[in-house]
Amino acid sequence: MIMNYEKLEALEQESVYSMTSLDSSVEWHVLDCTHPSLSGPSQKTSTAFCQNPAKNTIPVQFSLPPITPQFKIPLFNHTRVLVIPKSLSYRDLCSQLFTKPYFSAIIEDKNPMDGRILNHGSLGFSIIADHATPSNQIRWLFSVFGGIIMCKTAYELTGIISPLVFKGFIKLENKQNLEWKNRGFSTFHALFAAIGSMYFLVFTNLFDEQAKEELLINRSSASSDTLLGMSIGYFFSDLAMIIWTYPTLGGLEYVLHHGLSLFAIIQSLLSGQVQFYILIVLFTEITTPFVNLRWYLDVAGKKNSTLYMLNGVAMFVGWLVARVILFVFFFYHVFTHFDQVDQVFYPMGYYTLLTIPPMLAIMNLFWFWKIAKGLMKTLTKLRKQS
Repeated sequence: MIMNYEKLEALEQESVYSMTSLDSSVEWHVLDCTHPSLSGPSQKTSTAFCQNPAKNTIPVQFSLPPITPQFKIPLFNHTRVLVIPKSLSYRDLCSQLFTKPYFSAIIEDKNPMDGRILNHGSLGFSIIADHATPSNQIRWLFSVFGGIIMCKTAYELTGIISPLVFKGFIKLENKQNLEWKNRGFSTFHALFAAIGSMYFLVFTNLFDEQAKEELLINRSSASSDTLLGMSIGYFFSDLAMIIWTYPTLGGLEYVLHHGLSLFAIIQSLLSGQVQFYILIVLFTEITTPFVNLRWYLDVAGKKNSTLYMLNGVAMFVGWLVARVILFVFFFYHVFTHFDQVDQVFYPMGYYTLLTIPPMLAIMNLFWFWKIAKGLMKTLTKLRKQS
């Protein structure tokens, strides 16, 4: 059933105007209405183009009455549904629009990406339930387990390959051996996530604002879902190892970072929203290989090598670009597209988008400060030696 008659009063609190409650004894039609020229409450008239999905119904084009304080039209994503009696004729619709008590105002919103009906009166769980179809759930489950298997495979391969390139690997203490292999699969995921994110953000039209009409925050695909699912598998694996061996593999800051990342990515995967911003954050993982290489060189006794110094410079520049400047772009994009951000359909996702990125940005700035201090210390030491 498309309409939920009990939701009318709650929907009015969301700035959705209802002229009357619907009579459940009447058979209703649903018109798909888009308001391309509606710009605000000061506009006197607007044109609405309606196309009825029901059979044997003539598409209708009509003019809306003047907008008054008693008649408010929500601007969620410029696609609306209007419920009218099935018995209403085309002539009656044009002549009696919004003048008879059996008319209901715009009730629910329709996602233009896939035709789903979204209920703004709920807390968003209906949206997640609608997006999490059985086929999607199976694909997500496989992708999460795929991410876990990816981590396990990379972990074991690191233990096999490392002795071939570093003879001292077999002499490492158990804690160092564990961290060495852990950083192996974190490096692999970082490259996988960064390359995948760049592919969706730059080399496809998935988030090209000129290529598609649907809102940027509502865009997703089976492939992008798979990338997010595999990243969830990685963060689960790494977080489990951090907690199990705490504090060998990292302190509370790593637990907080992984926990926040999991919380945000899982919400985006379940709802199908804000994947554009999630992929931007995932791309920042491109700095992880430089961080891990620095640790590898330190353990291998190569802190005075040229490679160690060059990696430090690369890590500094990469962190500045990917985790500082890119976050500036992130916040600028959110600010300039806040009309879309404001249309995230469930409160938890909306406030997550507004709170978690700033927290990650603060952590990135803290780590950037430590990286800068380490680089200056290394450069000063090399200068004195020369």
